[in-house]
Amino acid sequence: MTARDRVLFGFLLLDAVLLAVIELLYLPSYIGAVQFPITAALAAVTTPLLVAEAARISPRRRVAGAPLLVWFVTVFVFGVFGPGGDIVLLGADWRTLLLIGGGALPSALMLGIAMGRHA
Repeated sequence: MTARDRVLFGFLLLDAVLLAVIELLYLPSYIGAVQFPITAALAAVTTPLLVAEAARISPRRRVAGAPLLVWFVTVFVFGVFGPGGDIVLLGADWRTLLLIGGGALPSALMLGIAMGRHA
């Protein structure tokens, strides 16, 4: 990887952290009286894009999967040990499962697609 690729990779990892925190904080959103976890859809779109871009930078599985791993660790750490000791994740609530599934499953599929292209 060139120096430019390393800087871009660092920004991808930073994006993964920032997106995970934003998605967690806006997870319990409501529109009127209806629960509306739009951040699960945001995770389903943005996290695979980060994985695809990381796979474009390097064909190695560690590099391509790093944004997914960073996103997942950030969701876990900030969700369980949140700001000020608050628990941000909503237990076994459907919104929590939707966020984790919406971020992890499409990203894992994108990782498989990217690794299949390089094989």
